[in-house]
Amino acid sequence: MNKAAIIEGAKHSDLRGTLHFYNDVDLSPVKRFYISEHPDTEIVRAWQGHQRETKWFHVISGKFKIALVRPDDWLNPRHDLSVEEFVLSEMNNQVLIIPGGYASGFKAIDPGSRIMIFSDFSLAESQNDDFRFDKNIWYKW
Repeated sequence: MNKAAIIEGAKHSDLRGTLHFYNDVDLSPVKRFYISEHPDTEIVRAWQGHQRETKWFHVISGKFKIALVRPDDWLNPRHDLSVEEFVLSEMNNQVLIIPGGYASGFKAIDPGSRIMIFSDFSLAESQNDDFRFDKNIWYKW
């Protein structure tokens, strides 16, 4: 996969409660995961890019705006690159898959939102494939 994609999940409810499931999401390459919690809607985590690392984003509470860009040059990218936007919410059963080749940024739309992020790289591998850019370079948060 070389393009970011949304994978739709589903849910089943009965007397025991509701089960949210994501049977079309292959997490077999995952080596680690973490949760980012944003206490308010002013915090922006942007831009972090990876040439090879794939990440899966899933909102577990609240709502997030996620923006993606494909840097044309990882050391000196143009400032006029186009940005893709996604909104993920706990109300929608979705996982956003972001393959290597993208820089991402995200912020909570609802205070107290939490997002779970899976990675196919160990922390050491990720640090060797980590590119950081100013949060205002491509997008007005």
